[in-house]
Formats: sequence, C-alpha cells, structure tokens
Amino acid sequence: MALPKRRFSRARRDKRRTQLNLTAPNLGCCPQCGAPVRPHQVCSACGAYRGRSLFSVKAEEKKG
Repeated sequence: MALPKRRFSRARRDKRRTQLNLTAPNLGCCPQCGAPVRPHQVCSACGAYRGRSLFSVKAEEKKG
C-alpha cells in the first residue's frame, strides 16, 4: 500500500475537511397556509404548489 512520505499539516488537513459540513435545507413559507415548505415542492400541509391546489390533504384525527 502506498503511504504518504510526509505527514500532512493541520492546516492542509483542515482545508480538506471544510467541505464535509452539513447545511440545513432552505425553507420558504407557503403562500396559501404559511407553513414552512422546501423550494419547488408541494406543500404537505395544504397541497398547494405555485398558487394552485393540487390535492386536498386530510386532517389527522386525534386519538384519545
């Protein structure tokens, strides 16, 4: 197996690791109901996309 001839410095190692971070998804607000929704996705709360209602969402029944 090939091994590095010299040890990588901390700066070089950390420069490589800067790309390994996670980013939170971008969220916007649904213009119909105001729920947070990802861009270019149908709203899971009301079923609207680009100002049109594509499907109706059933309300969840509470058990108890």
